[in-house]
Amino acid sequence: MKTLAALIYPPQCMNCDVHIDADYGLCPTCWAQTDFIIDHPCERCGRPLMGLAQEGDLCDDCLITPHAWSKGRAVLQYAGVGRSLILSFKHGDRTDLAPVLGDWITKAAISLITPETLIAPVPLHWARLLRRRYNQSMLLSQRIAKKSCGQHICNLLTRTRRTKSLDGLSGIARRTIVENVMRVTPKHHGKIEGRPVLIIDDVMTTGATLDACAQACLSAGASRVDVAVLARVARER
Repeated sequence: MKTLAALIYPPQCMNCDVHIDADYGLCPTCWAQTDFIIDHPCERCGRPLMGLAQEGDLCDDCLITPHAWSKGRAVLQYAGVGRSLILSFKHGDRTDLAPVLGDWITKAAISLITPETLIAPVPLHWARLLRRRYNQSMLLSQRIAKKSCGQHICNLLTRTRRTKSLDGLSGIARRTIVENVMRVTPKHHGKIEGRPVLIIDDVMTTGATLDACAQACLSAGASRVDVAVLARVARER
């Protein structure tokens, strides 16, 4: 039956639909246009570093403006095919991409996860969730928990008010908008105290939203907070 299905529906590239050898892969052309983050990126935000970077180095922005979380991991840069995949996943109903994209994040963040780690997504406001029908960050965090030893809590955090789109805004403007917008869901306060937390999102730009999440977790008693994202915007504004 698998052979018959493969003949009728041959595997296609996740991005361009060219026929390839296996399901949920990239064709050579798309793979070459996907900017995976390798070597030693910034230990705090996952941004690629210039020059001879060493493990534990921080980028200039993280040295100047520290984040609330401890360590950050990112799989790829938000450009080229990576950007195309994320837009399809986030706005194009391509929820079928969640397992492979989640596996990519798991591989990047596995060193941050222990059996005590609570894995949670950046939440959507209920009105936005109703319109979009799914939280792409939660689909990723579910997969990461499934493929690791961490404990998934899909509603660990709650967004207390709906905020406008942060696209095109400066870091200062983003931080002002998301200030005090996140809180730990009251029923989970007892679970988070003294536990490490890994926050999952699809894209990090300035890190303002992730900072708000991390601050909420630390205020509720988390022992530390780390973050992992699918893509990192190459340069903050």
